[in-house]
Amino acid sequence: MGMMTCERLFEIFDAHADKDVLEWVGHCHDCRTPVTIRAIPQTDGVHIEGGGVYEPEPDRFYLKCDACFHKDPSLKNYQPCEVYSRVVGYLRPVAQWNDAKQEEFRDRKVFDSSLR
Repeated sequence: MGMMTCERLFEIFDAHADKDVLEWVGHCHDCRTPVTIRAIPQTDGVHIEGGGVYEPEPDRFYLKCDACFHKDPSLKNYQPCEVYSRVVGYLRPVAQWNDAKQEEFRDRKVFDSSLR
């Protein structure tokens, strides 16, 4: 998994046109220390301060502090969860469903039958 691209950063800036600086606050993926990472647009590109930002899935961000990023800039120990559900009578990974069935899955509501 690589770091977020400049193109993706500009997409996020465009979506948040009211902000001059993008900021992510959380914990380092590797060492779990608190981290704040800022992306600042400059004339020569986007400058990142505080570490690295990763987006292995759409709108799901992982952060690395400066120390861990300089030690190893790649994102490791990340694995997306494979979700299985029933479709047309048998269980299959949702990621293998066609687009229409995946949209139906996103529209589903979960009910807890133990609450009465």
